[in-house]
Amino acid sequence: MLRVGSTLPEVDFSLLVDGEITNPGTNELFSEKRVVVFAVPGAFTPTCSQSHLPGYIALADKIKAKGVDSIICLSVNDAFVMDAWGKANNAEHITMLADGNAFFTSQVGLDMNTSNFGGVRSLRYSMLVEDGEVKQLNVEDPGRFEVSDAESMLKSL
Repeated sequence: MLRVGSTLPEVDFSLLVDGEITNPGTNELFSEKRVVVFAVPGAFTPTCSQSHLPGYIALADKIKAKGVDSIICLSVNDAFVMDAWGKANNAEHITMLADGNAFFTSQVGLDMNTSNFGGVRSLRYSMLVEDGEVKQLNVEDPGRFEVSDAESMLKSL
């Protein structure tokens, strides 16, 4: 499992940009940058939509003022779903990144099988990454939302 000090694996993600799917890789997203990532089990799901994403939207300016280059919301959904979820929540300051096949999520050991609910999904977590290296990692216990929220991340920066 990913831990503080780990280097992120090189993986291609999906991101909808101006109606076109792009496939930025780990290096492009994290090299020579300070990035906050928060991962959710699924777009449009209750805790993700009512608390997790809205918290990062509300505090995006304050988080970026702490020297963060970008904020990424990651989920095992496709790029179209992530884009629609971002637009539905006015998340223009958040990169809505899709890990559609859970390649990244599985490689870093932060996956879970939700069975009939949605198959392989991401655990709920947040992390601070500097130049591809994990500097902070906050993984939630199943069914909890206590350590990966935007306010906790802001306080730790």
